[in-house]
Amino acid sequence: MNLSEIFRSQSFVVSIEIFPPKSSEGDVALEKNLCTLTACNPAFVSCTYGAGGSTRDRTLHWCRHIQSDGKRTAMAHFTCVGSTRDELVQWLLEAKQAGIHNIMALRGDPPAGETSFRSVEGGLSNANQLVELIRETCPEFGVGVAGYPEKHIEAPSLEADLQNLQRKVACGADAVFTQLFFVNDNFFSFRDKCDALGISVPVVPGIMPITDFARIKRITAMCGTVFPESLASKLESVKDDASAQFEIGVEHAIRQCEQLRNEGVPGIHFYALNKSDACQRILTGLQIPTAAASI
Repeated sequence: MNLSEIFRSQSFVVSIEIFPPKSSEGDVALEKNLCTLTACNPAFVSCTYGAGGSTRDRTLHWCRHIQSDGKRTAMAHFTCVGSTRDELVQWLLEAKQAGIHNIMALRGDPPAGETSFRSVEGGLSNANQLVELIRETCPEFGVGVAGYPEKHIEAPSLEADLQNLQRKVACGADAVFTQLFFVNDNFFSFRDKCDALGISVPVVPGIMPITDFARIKRITAMCGTVFPESLASKLESVKDDASAQFEIGVEHAIRQCEQLRNEGVPGIHFYALNKSDACQRILTGLQIPTAAASI
């Protein structure tokens, strides 16, 4: 099934994101955790593309695995970084040949060591161009794009960022998946602004369960995510107790998700960080009915 079909057929769509490991040990750990995650019956599992497209082949490998062994719909992340238009078309055709029919279209972050994004000669420079290319090459694909409730860190203003999102949707995106956030009011304000701009595709909140305070601090610092002082204080007080951090993080995520669901979001996209315990606990706590296996 592609994204538009998934959101038409389900009133609440749960999805989970993983990334391709960089070692054989990571592969083994992800294999184990993926079994648990797919047992939670997500509507689909997405797999990231890696900085600079560094894991593009492994992205397709894991997407094949998700669909063949996990019996879940897969969504492959896809970026403009480091590729010409012809190379991007070739990758799309490889994805189609592999049975992948859903793409998360992203501009991508600058390669390691570079501070700003630069397209290669003959390449693309933004995500709306990538959405256009997908629609030209594989019009049957489902296409997701990223949204930023608290503004993309490179955007001059939230208004400019929203206009960029509007362009991506106008080019053919089927759904918007937000960057992680910890303050629901910021998401609700963002959703209202999307409505005002006429963005009518599903706007899906992205939730990253806190399992390691130090790691979350690094991630939020990189992407400019607002982190509530009250939550930070709780986590700081147990910074030497991993299990306590996990419990605080999971409880915060459950409360976030309960409020989001009560406010009528079309689903929730979980950034699992290749671990399963937190997502499993959250979905159990929420008693969310999840999808039957479908590809």
